[in-house]
Amino acid sequence: MRIALGSDHGGYELKELIKAHLQQRGYELEDFGTSTTDSCDYPRFALAVGEAVAAGAYDRGILVCGTGVGISIAANKIPGIRCALVGDCFTAKATRQHNDANIIALGGRVTGPGLALEIVDIWLGTEFQGGRHKNRVDLITEIEKKYSRGNDRE
Repeated sequence: MRIALGSDHGGYELKELIKAHLQQRGYELEDFGTSTTDSCDYPRFALAVGEAVAAGAYDRGILVCGTGVGISIAANKIPGIRCALVGDCFTAKATRQHNDANIIALGGRVTGPGLALEIVDIWLGTEFQGGRHKNRVDLITEIEKKYSRGNDRE
């Protein structure tokens, strides 16, 4: 599985911990930044990871900012992205089973390192259930298409 990673300064340390954890487990990773704790703008990293996942270059993405909120909002503006802000193990599993989330967002300032690694492991190890959930994901995609700016250019 190929995973795209990204964070701003508030999520940098947790992203680095997650990166080392996933490298130990043999995942193929690309880190889209940031590479320091210097203040930076999270939408840039959400865009880079989101576009890479939406294009199919990566199977899933993991984003980290201070709370996970801003970076998840930014990622969800990209057509084809279903980014879920996750702060507990149940949600990590459910967001894959029910929502087919292809990116998760974590809060580097609100989620402890042990819990964050457990969330990542559960999320990466859980498959989409399909069935009635596929219909719901398809409805989300229809909403996305309806409001996509690309539709008014066709």
